[in-house]
Amino acid sequence: MNKKIVLTFAACSVLLFGFSKKNYSDAQLIKAIHKVESNGRIDKKIVGDGGKAIGPLQIHYAAWKDATDFDKSIGGKYSDCYNLEYSKKIFVAYMSRYAKGKDAETKARIWNGGIAGADKGSTKKYWTKVKANL
Repeated sequence: MNKKIVLTFAACSVLLFGFSKKNYSDAQLIKAIHKVESNGRIDKKIVGDGGKAIGPLQIHYAAWKDATDFDKSIGGKYSDCYNLEYSKKIFVAYMSRYAKGKDAETKARIWNGGIAGADKGSTKKYWTKVKANL
């Protein structure tokens, strides 16, 4: 086989397969975000971001409202975000609304920085932390 063809094939293989982003499930991503946001804690009194976020996934009121408006079947009240299982529902609804079909990095950066979070340079460091926990 021609050396040039082999090198071209190898380069294309690296581009197609070597640099592809790993696909993580929402469950894996939630577990990593939980670790980053609250060190995996599940107690009922987790408050962060200067009192603006609550629960193991550190949910702000606006994100909770947005998610529950999008998926009315979730129901509940904001204080339910102290519960991990409820928080997971909020995460899934928020991602379904703003990051459907997106990769884990995009989802994590949106979770951290809001709807436009994937475009904010400030969320890159957050993704690095989440990725280390995947």
